[in-house]
Order: sequence, then structure tokens, then C-alpha cells
Amino acid sequence: MTIHWCGTGLSAIPGLRRLLETGHEITVWNRTVDRAREAVGDLTDNIKAFDIDALDAELAKDDVVVSMLPGDWHVPLAELCISKQAHFVSSSYIAPEMKALDAKARAAGVACVNEVGLDPGIDHLMAHALVADYRASDAYDAKNTLSFTSYCGGIPKEANPFRYKFSWSPLGVLKALRSPSRSIRDFAPLDVARPWDAISSYEAPLPTPESFEVYPNRDSIPFMEDYKFDPDWSVKEFVRGTLRLNGWTEAWSDVFREIETLSGPEGDARLKEMSDQFWDENAYDKGEADRVVLCVGLKAEKDGKEVWHKTYVMDAWGDERGTAMSRLVSIPVSLAVEAVLNREIPAGVSAAPSDPKLFTRWLGEIDTLAQHLDIVTHTA
Repeated sequence: MTIHWCGTGLSAIPGLRRLLETGHEITVWNRTVDRAREAVGDLTDNIKAFDIDALDAELAKDDVVVSMLPGDWHVPLAELCISKQAHFVSSSYIAPEMKALDAKARAAGVACVNEVGLDPGIDHLMAHALVADYRASDAYDAKNTLSFTSYCGGIPKEANPFRYKFSWSPLGVLKALRSPSRSIRDFAPLDVARPWDAISSYEAPLPTPESFEVYPNRDSIPFMEDYKFDPDWSVKEFVRGTLRLNGWTEAWSDVFREIETLSGPEGDARLKEMSDQFWDENAYDKGEADRVVLCVGLKAEKDGKEVWHKTYVMDAWGDERGTAMSRLVSIPVSLAVEAVLNREIPAGVSAAPSDPKLFTRWLGEIDTLAQHLDIVTHTA
């Protein structure tokens, strides 16, 4: 069984190196062979120029394809895997086109595992652990009112005037700011067209508590089912969102105003100009430490009184092992690859596992990647 690791961008390297160092049979595919050699050439010379037809010619039954390529490659690669009865792993969100492959993947006995990076990925593992813990607790009551929050952000360890730094093209961040979000607040769906209209303050329960700006992203509501919330539970709040340094809203106010005015091809061209400018002005310097903060919390109330409340809180930053972001995205991907090889993940299209055996083991591995990872039990 061969692992075909496609893409050696900044966020891919630690997980790929981990698999190479543990002796797995791996073919590395990258659009630029020289860049891949720079990243992992000390561990392997089995590096090839990425081409889907060339991959097709080498892919065999029970192999695993890892896509760390841009998102539009995921579905074609997953389709190729299904046709060859090989497996597929990606850190990205499950697109509707990926979800539509579920029946074919099941029929072929193929695991198509997605959402196993940082966010989505580690946040899912924490959510599954919290829900399982709550269900097993003495406080559990199907009539309780629940509030769930999940906030994640990659932020500079040393704050800059822009209150943000980029480790890859800013275009993705700018496009995300144009995306509407849906969450639950005060027991009802909250639809927000622009993230900056829903910014609030969040006190992260770090060893030294720290305040951040947060806002909802994407559509949080389908994740209630993914996290095994019962349909008849009373849910007061459910939000998956983005975390930023305090002062981010003010520093980005001109950006927000301009984004509102952009549309069509001209708007896309202007976004690209802004992206290039931000990359020049606010990219991480070589060796500069980044930081990742992730907080996932679940609270249960009965008759208005808090009866159960726990929060996973993670704080990680760049060190001699590389950036926090690259560790926390790619090493969970490598754990998913090993789980697929060990037949621990069933066939079909799936996200980060809800199996207690897997999420417990993976969170134990992730504990070694962060400078701080804890479960805070709040007292009312």
C-alpha cells in the first residue's frame, strides 16, 4: 500500500515528514518538484511532478491519496480513488460535490476522509469529546438547554498594527469575508451577510485569560447533527467561528468598507490586488513565530442554572519544529492516513472521527503539538 501525498505547501510538511520518518511507502507529488525536494528531499527521492493522469497510472487498490492541493482538486482525486478502490484524505471542508460521492465510495469500499486538519479537524475532535463527556455525566438531561461555541484563529504571536499576519496568500481570507454565515443565537437561526456585522468579544480561558474578537463563519447549523446533538435538544447557542486579536475590527475597517463595494470580475481583480499588497506588507518574516488559539466549549443549563460547562482550550505557537499552523493542519492529516491504512475508518465520505477510541488517541497526539492544551471545567 502506497501513500500518494499530493502537495507540499507550507501547511503540508510536518505531517508528510512524520509519515516518511515512520517508514511508510510514500510517493510525493507536487507541481514544482524542486520545492518538494527542498521540503522533504532529505527523507525521500520518490518525488514526482503532479499530474492526475500520471497518478492514475500508478494508483493501486488500497493505496491512499492525500490532497493538500487547492480545493478544486479534491473531488476529481476522490473520484479517481473510488474508480481504483483506493482511499482519499483531505483537510478541507466537505463540499456538496464530495458529499454526493458517499454512496459510490461505500459501494467501492473506499474511505474518503475530510475535515481532519485544524479547523475543520481538531475542533471536531474536541466537540465529539465534549458531547460524549456530557452525555456520560450525571448532569445529562435531555431537557437541558445547551450552548456550544467553537472559535479558532491563526494570529501573530507578536501583534502588529494590522492585527494579523499571513502565512499564505491572503486571497482566501478576503474571499471568506464576503461569505455569509448562519448560526444559532437565543434559540433561533442568525443569518449574517458580513462577518464584521456579528463581531463580539470572547474571553478565552487560557492560563492567563485573554480577550479576543470573534465572529461566526460558514453555516454552523449542520454541525449539530455531525456532533450528535439530539434533534429534540433545546439549543440556545451554536456557533463555529473565527478568532482574531483585539483591535482587528478597527485595523481592518477600511478593508471591510472596500470589500462591500466589490463585485464581478473587476471586484475579483481588485481582491487579487489587495491580496498581493497584504502579502507584501503583512507576511510572516522567516522564522517569525505564529500562534494558533482554539477554544471549543459546551454548556448545559437547567431552569436557567448552569449544571455542566467544559471548554477545550489550545494555545500553540511556532518553535524549532516549524509553524504552529503547519503542525496542527498536517499532523492530524497524517493520523487520518494511518487510521485509514489500519481500517479504523469505514467506507464512505466522512469528516474527523466521532469514534471515542480515535478522537481520544488523536487528541493525545495533538497535546504534544501545542504548548498548552487543557479541558477547563467552569464553575457556576
